[in-house]
Amino acid sequence: MSSPATVGGIAGPVVVSGPRIFRDCMLMRMMGRAERAKLVRAPKTGARMPQIEAIGQRAAPFEDFYHSVLKWTWFQHLANACGVYLLANALFAGLYLAQPGSIANAEETFENAFFFSVQTMSTIGYGSMVPATRFANILVTVEALFGTLLVAVLTGITFARFARPTARVLFSDKMVITPRDGVPHLMVRMANWRHNNVVEATLRMFVLRLHETLEGEVLRTPVEIPLVRDRNAVFWMSWTAMHRIDETSPLHPDRIQELRNEGSDIFLIFGGIDETFSTTIHARHTYRLSDIVEGARFVDILSTREDGTRVIDYHSFHEVVRCDDVDP
Repeated sequence: MSSPATVGGIAGPVVVSGPRIFRDCMLMRMMGRAERAKLVRAPKTGARMPQIEAIGQRAAPFEDFYHSVLKWTWFQHLANACGVYLLANALFAGLYLAQPGSIANAEETFENAFFFSVQTMSTIGYGSMVPATRFANILVTVEALFGTLLVAVLTGITFARFARPTARVLFSDKMVITPRDGVPHLMVRMANWRHNNVVEATLRMFVLRLHETLEGEVLRTPVEIPLVRDRNAVFWMSWTAMHRIDETSPLHPDRIQELRNEGSDIFLIFGGIDETFSTTIHARHTYRLSDIVEGARFVDILSTREDGTRVIDYHSFHEVVRCDDVDP
């Protein structure tokens, strides 16, 4: 039978000390590739959502520039930042070469002009290369101002990416349908990857249905899938959310074929207040109907040691077993 802690989602917090982190890192390095492959990866911050193709939308990337850059991956952010920095210095290097003799104590080469631009934009000023003409001094003034603004923008965006609160919620690969008290229930398992306190955690589940009005207009309407318990006072470790499949359920056997014909997906929206950030966080996940395993349940992952320590085993987090294979 499932552990009550697995269904309730409340267990003691895990305290991780510095020596333990060092020990775990050393163990990871000593592990073979096969052992590391068995470990569960951290959940991604973004989940699969329906692909949207926009037609007739006027492209204006700089109208919402801040939002656009925050959506970049870290690789895209660092690559674009380096590209802008190198391109700006190359542009100023070309301007310095536009007037011969602009830079003293250096040959008139693009390399020297480029490194002089880097020193100027970064306010390093080694003193070996200095501006020699009024034109060069004007360029130095403009570049110093531009460099200050560029560094401020890149620093602000980088800090915003680091400081942005995110949820690290691990969702099970599959959903299962198993009987509870003689009634079939749809179940999905989640885990708080950080093992800190997420208070007032909420979960909403819904499916998009096609609805035709009396006027013949076809609308896609979100239909709520009610959960047995959609709130958790404290989300520490794991939470198995359940939906009772009765005559009113959108997933009733008489209606689920309609969902398959419509190509509907099941959407999950998680929200709560992260006690570390003291702010609201959210996560989302999408399941296809083909991800539902009927007549199965999740493998137990929570246990308690003799000293009272709660243990969560991520090796079996995504595993399901058939109800026929479970001992009564």
